[in-house]
Amino acid sequence: MSQLSETKKIEQYEKTELGFWLYLMTDIILFASLFATYMILRPNNAGGPTDAELLDPSFALLETGILLLSSFTCGVAMLALRFKRTSLAVGLLVVTLLLGIGFVSLELYEFINLVKEGHSWQQSAFLSAFFTLVGVHGLHITIGVIWGAVLLSLIRKKGSMVHTLRKMTLFSLFWHFLDLVWIFIFTIVYLGAAI
Repeated sequence: MSQLSETKKIEQYEKTELGFWLYLMTDIILFASLFATYMILRPNNAGGPTDAELLDPSFALLETGILLLSSFTCGVAMLALRFKRTSLAVGLLVVTLLLGIGFVSLELYEFINLVKEGHSWQQSAFLSAFFTLVGVHGLHITIGVIWGAVLLSLIRKKGSMVHTLRKMTLFSLFWHFLDLVWIFIFTIVYLGAAI
């Protein structure tokens, strides 16, 4: 009986993992579409300022550093949980979430400043595409921070178990995926504006 229930647990996890990979594939399609839209609409600034005039690659580099550091702390938190160092995993997950909050705060700061200067998503097709692409990524980070907070609560309550490790694995995949997407945003949007 025990072996049968263990087999069902493994099958359930495999279904969950497959479902999560399918979700990531749909996110890849979503971001690919947003990148393509941005590239097409980038030159359409309706006679207003261009990306080179509005976007600051050095500011985005700070955001990149924060997000890459959060990816590192997330990966080490995952390893700590795997080796049953629960308090270290909790601490590093807290740092990851704080870095995620810092990243979103910087992104909101950039958006608010652009809008205050009169450069909202309504000004041009370029700005609509920019706000959509970067905003959707920021929304994903916000969802990741909420997910991480729920996971943090679970790990603090249950510790390092197979169940929590599996959930942490999926969270880690999601977080690293968002970091990868940001690298593309930084390169195409911000460094592309400097060229």
